[in-house]
Amino acid sequence: MLKNIKLVLLDLDGVIIDSKLNMKKSWQKVRRETEIKVKFEEYFKYIGMPFKKILLKLKIKKNLDLIENIYSKESLKNIDNIKLYPKIKNTLKLLKEKKYKIGIVTSKDKKRTKMILKKLNLKFKHVVSPEKKLRGKPFPDQINKAIKLFKSKKSETIYIGDMLCDAKTAKNARIRYAHAKWGYGKSIAKITLKEPLSLVKIIGNF
Repeated sequence: MLKNIKLVLLDLDGVIIDSKLNMKKSWQKVRRETEIKVKFEEYFKYIGMPFKKILLKLKIKKNLDLIENIYSKESLKNIDNIKLYPKIKNTLKLLKEKKYKIGIVTSKDKKRTKMILKKLNLKFKHVVSPEKKLRGKPFPDQINKAIKLFKSKKSETIYIGDMLCDAKTAKNARIRYAHAKWGYGKSIAKITLKEPLSLVKIIGNF
């Protein structure tokens, strides 16, 4: 059991929502409208990082704005393919009842994040998406901003993610981290959550 947790920060894709089908269709659209030949499986390996950083990892260095625009538009078009993971809403409800502070730290752009949360009827006091003044994951900037917005302390914060870059982000921010086993990446953390409600059990006060 983890003690003194007051702020729970969660990644979006692979933790709260299953958006893999949406991502696949969006990447297929990119491939159809550009000369990019990179398969979705290669793109998917870097999920969790900012979109343009993924492109650079894939050695795609031209027309980054155009590619991102194609991807984002297709993602919004196929928003119905995005689903909540089982027991997520119940977990969030339990955390709120116990007065935990809950926020989102995601690499997904602000516009799509807002639309997805609205469609799924999810409300969070603070949602931190990429900004020009913030370095993306695995840099700690977004988590640091979230902690500041909540007026919390690092010693009272835990980040829930599902990819290696999430674990690195938490480490760089010097906060605790738990790996969501139901997500997209393999477990690379000391604390592993088998299902969303596992979070409720490990942070105590229940």
